[in-house]
Amino acid sequence: MTPVELKDFVVEKAEELKCRDLVVLDISDKSTIADFMVVCSGTSKTHVRAIAENVALEAKRIDLAPLGVEGKESGEWVLVDLGDVILHAMQEQTRDFYQLEKLWSAHPDQK
Repeated sequence: MTPVELKDFVVEKAEELKCRDLVVLDISDKSTIADFMVVCSGTSKTHVRAIAENVALEAKRIDLAPLGVEGKESGEWVLVDLGDVILHAMQEQTRDFYQLEKLWSAHPDQK
């Protein structure tokens, strides 16, 4: 599966669980850790966990086991690392605090 196909798969599986405010960040030119980050919000800890678990479970079903899943215990921010694509499912308050979209879209030459 290409990185773009994987990104589309992650978006589809997150949207199946009615995530909110989904944003795709192309970080291929900013980092070697992944090509895309998918950031979305859930309405509660349970919703955030469910979004991440759905993506991880559906990936396993197509023989693409996640490299790691972090944060399931707290449910504030759950990260699913699928190699070329990383999902960040977050509660709204956590997302507002960390502002990943702003961090990853910032230009290095700006202060």
